Formats: sequence, C-alpha cells, structure tokens
Amino acid sequence: MAEMRALVWAGEQRFEQIRRPLPSLAPGELLVRVRTAAICGSDRHTVEGRRAAPCPGILGHEGVGDVVTIGPAVTVGSAPELVAPDGVPVGPGDRIVWSVISACGDCDRCQAGHSAKCRTLRKAGHEPLDGSWPFSGSYASHVVLPAGHHLVRVPEEVADGPAAIAACAGATVMASLAAATSSPVPGSRVLITGVGMLGLLAIAAVRAAGAAHVHAIDPSAARRELALQAGANSASAPSTEPDGLRDGADLALEFSGAPAGVRTVIDALDVGGTAVLAGSVFPGPQIPVDPERMVRGRRTLTGMHNYEPQHLDQALALLASEQGRSLPWAQILGGPIALDAVPTAFETPTQHLRTLVEP
Repeated sequence: MAEMRALVWAGEQRFEQIRRPLPSLAPGELLVRVRTAAICGSDRHTVEGRRAAPCPGILGHEGVGDVVTIGPAVTVGSAPELVAPDGVPVGPGDRIVWSVISACGDCDRCQAGHSAKCRTLRKAGHEPLDGSWPFSGSYASHVVLPAGHHLVRVPEEVADGPAAIAACAGATVMASLAAATSSPVPGSRVLITGVGMLGLLAIAAVRAAGAAHVHAIDPSAARRELALQAGANSASAPSTEPDGLRDGADLALEFSGAPAGVRTVIDALDVGGTAVLAGSVFPGPQIPVDPERMVRGRRTLTGMHNYEPQHLDQALALLASEQGRSLPWAQILGGPIALDAVPTAFETPTQHLRTLVEP
C-alpha cells in the first residue's frame, strides 16, 4: 500500500517521523506530493516556545508540490474539476502552491473580504494531528488540501524554492502593500524596516511597482548588503537617518516586530504617508502615537496579518517577474535537506533566511 511520511512536532525540540497509508479523499479534496518545503521563521518561533501552536501536529506552511489526485466530484455524476486563478482546470501532475488559509467563505468576515480572519479559520501547518485537517503541514511527503482551498499553478520560470516561500512571506508582503491604499507605490519614497524574507520580497515588490527610492533598515550588515542586492537604493543600521528620505516616507513597511522599528516607521511618515505594521506578531510594549501629528499630517497607520487569496496570486507573479527572479536566491536559500534532518535544522542557527526541505 502506498504510504506517506510526515514529521510530527511533539513539543519543544521533539519530533517523531510517522508513516501512514495515503488517505482516502473526501469530495473535492486534493492529495499533493510535496516537492519542496521551507522552514519559516514562525515555525522556528513555535519550536522555541515563543509562539503557541497545536501539538502534536505537522508543521510547515511554505511548500510547493505536484497534484497526485483529486477526490470524488462534489456533484454526483460530474467529473471532479478544480480551476486555478488563470481559468485552466487543475489536474494530476500540475505543480502548485497552496494558501496557508482555509476559510469557510460564508461567515460575516469572509463575506466582508477578511477571509484571513474567518471565524472558523484553519491554517496549513498549524493544525493538530487529531483534528479535522491532520495532514496540512508540508514537513511531509504529502499534504491534503480541503475542497475549495485556494491554490495557484506555479509558472515554469519560478523554481521550487522561491515558489514555496510565496505561500507565506510572498503573499504577506503583497497583502501589506494592498493595505497601503492611501500611498500608491509608483514614484513613492519607501522605508522598509527588517530585512528578513518579508523585507527582501517587499524591496523587490516596491521596486517592481515603480518606487522612486527604497531605504532598508536592519541591524545586520549582511542583511543590509542583501537589501542592496535586492534593489534597495540605500540601507542603514537602526538609529541612522535614512538616506533619500530626508523629507519623510510616503510608504513605510515594518517587518521586524521590534518596538524601535515600529517607532521608526511612524516617525518617518511624510504628509499623506502610510505605515503598515506586519512584524508585530508577539506581545510587546505599547508604543505612544501622537494623534495630532497623525491628524494634521493626514497620516495612516494600519496593521496586516495573514492574507487574502489574490495576494498569493500576486506573490507568484512577482516571483516570475524580472525583479523577483533577480533576487540573490543562492544567498537567501539554504539546503535542501531531507526530512530526517529537519529536527537538527531547528536546533542549529542558519545564515540563510530560509532552509529548504525536500521530503
């Protein structure tokens, strides 16, 4: 009988590899063979105890894979068919990336365009092994996608490694840009704090969208160099006046989650500017905001967490563009490693922004 292998996180630094028969599929479900997964920073936070997650469970929410089979048709007598955003039916053998988000589509939040905050939200790589979606994590040979789950066919020019990170970092960046509706990117002066995976993709995204000047801030000299290679016009350490933004920023994107980074993006806004906070995903100290300055300067402060389906589509389009393909991927991505080596990877610091796994 055909089997699947999966790495189950059992709490703290404990992992157990399991083997299970390939599951039977419910109507509309997909079985996907994982080609490549990526170890995201949030999974490291989970294993380190900084972030709560169901346990035991299969981690991993950045992945790319091949469709193996599709479950029975939802309507009796019709052929099972899934259609990707490009309008072409998806079938066995197609290389796809799938959303982290599994939403009901019917609650008030979903109907209002906030499916990322669905009242019955489930997330890939965040579900318990004994729950309703046990095989959601990509640290496994296979994943099962629920009926109606959003997926995108991967363009030929996008390699597996970059494709995998579209599912979390890439789509989150596109959602952050969409949140800045009062600060259109073309011709804008952009400040980005935190040059991790999100920060680098954000540099590529705003450069591709026509930003006039992009300045990146990070305490790491190596990451500041990566920022320049990704297309930033300038980069500096914190507490240094940003080059090219003497009069302020039209758009400021905060990905570090550090209180100093939040303070920096708020203070940097010019009249009419927008600051988007996306890195503050842990409890931290309160940051004072001067309401008069925000009001008189028509400044906007907003937050972004998770993303909507269209943002995953946009992330794949960015990675397929010249700006996305020209990122220094050899320096960004480490590995690939086998599934057996994942526990060691969680115990060992890495110089790369992502470590790739080939289950």
